[in-house]
Amino acid sequence: MRSPRRIRFVELSGGVMSALLEGDLSGASRMAGVSLTEYFVTDRARWLWQFRLDQMAADPGHARWMVRQAVVGDNGLVVGHAGFHGPPDEVGMVEIGYSVAPDFRRQGYARSTLIELLRRAAAETAVTTVRATIGPDNVASLATIAGFGFVEVGEQWDEEDGLELVFEVPACRVPPA
Repeated sequence: MRSPRRIRFVELSGGVMSALLEGDLSGASRMAGVSLTEYFVTDRARWLWQFRLDQMAADPGHARWMVRQAVVGDNGLVVGHAGFHGPPDEVGMVEIGYSVAPDFRRQGYARSTLIELLRRAAAETAVTTVRATIGPDNVASLATIAGFGFVEVGEQWDEEDGLELVFEVPACRVPPA
């Protein structure tokens, strides 16, 4: 597996998410400043955009914790999206979420995205713990978090995704590049 370039995150604003909800991929790309792919207007993606817009409407201060585009290279190649499910809770825990577009899977981009999310969490003094929830059958995601110190701490039922295993790692563990 070749090593992908470092991921950088670009904000996915409320305006961009609204355009994606309306199926306006070219308008959303124009607003975002990068070329978004059809992956950003799938039913699953649209569900996420609506969910995040509702969260941001309820508390606009949470926007900086929300979803970002995962971009590589100088040409702004968008390989997926990532972010936190919200700001740290009362004990300093944040949950990560990321998704790599099918055309870019199995190329190391999920690992690079995870590294960048962990770096961002470690840089926030309010964050003490990073959580990842993964379906027990999601072999690729389970492999992605392996080697980063995540420990399985339980399981939960998610209305959208079903049974999930819950993993946590201290936020102070900044991963290597």
